Amino acid sequence: MSYKIAVVGATGNVGREMLNILAERQFPASEVVALASRRSLGQEVTYGEKTLKTKCLDDYDFTGTDIALMSAGGSISKAWGEKIGATGCVVIDNSSHFRMDPDVPLIVPEVNPDALAGYTKKNIIANPNCSTAQMMVALKPLHDYATIKRVVVSTYQSVSGSGKAAMEELWSQTRAIFVNDPIEPNVYPKQIAFNVIPQIDVFMDSGDTKEEWKMVAETGKILDPDIRVTATCVRVPVFLGHSESINIEFEKPIDETRIYEILREAPGLMVVDKREDGGYVTPVECAGEFATYISRMRRDVTVENGINLWCVSDNLLKGAALNAVQIAESLCNRYLKKG
Repeated sequence: MSYKIAVVGATGNVGREMLNILAERQFPASEVVALASRRSLGQEVTYGEKTLKTKCLDDYDFTGTDIALMSAGGSISKAWGEKIGATGCVVIDNSSHFRMDPDVPLIVPEVNPDALAGYTKKNIIANPNCSTAQMMVALKPLHDYATIKRVVVSTYQSVSGSGKAAMEELWSQTRAIFVNDPIEPNVYPKQIAFNVIPQIDVFMDSGDTKEEWKMVAETGKILDPDIRVTATCVRVPVFLGHSESINIEFEKPIDETRIYEILREAPGLMVVDKREDGGYVTPVECAGEFATYISRMRRDVTVENGINLWCVSDNLLKGAALNAVQIAESLCNRYLKKG
């Protein structure tokens, strides 16, 4: 079995990671095509030991291509997603454009793989928000165990979630502080170096930011609409890796030992939780790792059935590129089997 794969947005942070992961996980690809905008035409990207020259999205014929992994932004997904799907190529889209479309499944493979069946309506599958994805991996086995009633999550999101320009801004501002140069915020509304910014995406009428709304809405679509979720999303001066402090209230009685066992056995999770100095995982340590890490698990004594935990993941991997490739793997195993 082999599949022809196109990576749309191949020159971006997530697109490059998609290519790396396809190669590392030995995805059964007969051909991989790197696509980008016209201004990036001919730019070279790496796929395993191969070097690919990017082709122009505008000129590419998707007929005969099995899967398109898209990470080129919402405007490109809006313009191209349904057009590509109409050719018979299945789109796995990393933007937010299709996530809440009722005809498009929103997938975290460890959580709701059965929802993949709905992809045939538009030949499109949505990849969730990076912060939602890692939280879903942590919540799913616990929800199965004792039924989650309410979640309070505070995120500590790295600048890589905003793209290359944001990473460069953190670097340039950090340098400017040390050499006493002026600080010029461009990507973010305020200085990000040595600071935290309690705003990710635009504000909504409710007072929530759109990022916070996404975590609420996507949890309902992926896991269970009856779970009440409230989120506060914060940008921190970290280059790579998103962290989350998650407070969970259950409907049923819980056993702390059993929760540890469930988390250790759950797919996609690694538990590193020693109640001693350094006995937890930080963003620096999760960079380049496929797993979502759980630490600092403890009972919340302010509610009858509650726990707190610390959740860390590489946002360019499980939060984006890895999840997209895992969706592709599940799709091929379940529906696109080729002999």
